[in-house]
Amino acid sequence: MHYFLFVLLAAAPLSALANNHILYECVDANGAKQFTNIPANPKGCKALNIPTTPPSAPAPAPGSAKAGKAPPVARPSNFPRVDRALQRERDNDRRRILENELANEEKLLEQARKALAEQQSVRLGSERNYQRVLDRLEPYEQSVRRHEGNVASLRREISKIR
Repeated sequence: MHYFLFVLLAAAPLSALANNHILYECVDANGAKQFTNIPANPKGCKALNIPTTPPSAPAPAPGSAKAGKAPPVARPSNFPRVDRALQRERDNDRRRILENELANEEKLLEQARKALAEQQSVRLGSERNYQRVLDRLEPYEQSVRRHEGNVASLRREISKIR
């Protein structure tokens, strides 16, 4: 029921824009709400104020000079701005923090690899059931994969800093 209402609410503004920009909220005898552009019972319906937006400009042709540039973003006059020196300082702080996290994560990855190697060497002599060996090694392998993923993510983030 909630999904239907969500779809109805999401589609309602589009239908309202297509049909005279009027949308009605109707409440039936059971108290259920319905949104429509054609009221079934005008007494139980009230018109909603839907603001209309002008149609957007067509996208530039792929070969045109403007195709690669994003259109300028209109900002309110009171929109806060950060000067370049402060932004550079923030970027440097971010890089330093990420590099510290990367160094720490690389140490944890090395420890996880050593622990996995130790567990792999133990399995050769003492364990005869192969599934038990796999079950015992799984948390160590997951730890290595998790730290490898963290290292890769941190490196990606560092590469994005200007």
